[in-house]
Amino acid sequence: MTKLLEQALEAARSLSPDAQDDIARVVLRLAGTDEEPPVTLSPGERTAIATSQEATVRGEFASDEQVPAVWGKHGL
Repeated sequence: MTKLLEQALEAARSLSPDAQDDIARVVLRLAGTDEEPPVTLSPGERTAIATSQEATVRGEFASDEQVPAVWGKHGL
């Protein structure tokens, strides 16, 4: 085990059990050993992703003013 992974595990030990489980799920997913089935996207979600990818290729991104406005709209 690398030193960085050991540091990460030590830091995780101080978190709540729920947070530790969240971290464990992410690690298992990244390692390819999770048992979660792949998420199935709806046609609308696939279209939204394709639209976003096309905008990225064109260099279209939200402005610094738009980002906090959207976050505020959704209570984030």
